Amino acid sequence: MPAANQVIALLAGHLDGDSEQVRTVALQIAAAEARQGHTKTAAAMKKLLDRPRSPNERAIPTAVEGATLLAKPRGDLGELVTVTSPKARVSEMTLTPQVRERLDRMVRQQASRGRLREHGLRPSSKILLVGPPGSGKTLTASALAGDLNLPLFTIRLDAVITRYLGESATKLRAVFDQIAQMRGVYLFDEFDAIGGKRSAGNDVGEVRRILNSFLQFLEEPNATDSVIVAATNHPEILDRALIRRFDEIIEYGLPDEAGVRDIVKRRLGALAGRSMKWELIGEAAHGLSHGEVSRAVEEALREAILDDRKTVDQSSLMAALDARRSMREVMADIFTE
Repeated sequence: MPAANQVIALLAGHLDGDSEQVRTVALQIAAAEARQGHTKTAAAMKKLLDRPRSPNERAIPTAVEGATLLAKPRGDLGELVTVTSPKARVSEMTLTPQVRERLDRMVRQQASRGRLREHGLRPSSKILLVGPPGSGKTLTASALAGDLNLPLFTIRLDAVITRYLGESATKLRAVFDQIAQMRGVYLFDEFDAIGGKRSAGNDVGEVRRILNSFLQFLEEPNATDSVIVAATNHPEILDRALIRRFDEIIEYGLPDEAGVRDIVKRRLGALAGRSMKWELIGEAAHGLSHGEVSRAVEEALREAILDDRKTVDQSSLMAALDARRSMREVMADIFTE
């Protein structure tokens, strides 16, 4: 059965004469029916949607099986949210077994959400990711969207947070209305910008109102089972009231030797030299994030291509890792002055 919010959106589109919205919501409902095994219902809806349209009606994609329609946010919401269709997969990421297991569990629950709903349960849908920059938090949101075949909506917090009284809460309301009406993965990156402790010394009334609004909206029923991903590099400044609002809190760290080896092998594939001493490479990459290791591998790969070499050898890879480490140390000195 369609969610109440979808019925409302369907009626609103009909009354407004907005055929695009009607088709969009109808496709969402048909896709949901197909995922729950109601193939006859989905096929009947698709047949109706495939009927010839009037000349004044704009054609839109009608893919039902597998994918949720990728709709671009309109109006004011378009300034608050960007939408993409990721191709990443959790299985392609370099993760610890514990993190991979928890992400796989969320994907499984989301993929079988109809079955859980039949038993009065809901799938895990709210996840908080914490860890240093470049550790894979943003990529995780893309991978979840890719595995679930959902659009990734990234919330632009710089556009949401304003200095005008009450305006930020209004914009957050618009975002959560979108979450309730359009199924997808919604990423709140650098989440500490709105999730900071309400008792912080530099706090002001408007910041408290933003956080209180977010906490309230996060508690609302999520009829679409959209996945909400919040990511932060600074979990220590988050308000404690947030903790119990999330179904999963996953901590990311820096890659160990096995993780570095996995990153290098995934990126280089057959271009990796045969005489790699992984212990030495792991030592050279110590202290670097997943993203920094990946960039070092790409740099070594670029140099190999330009030098007409068929493989990336250990010395060029370690040189790229050393250069990345030096860059980090320079930046650390700058910010500590």
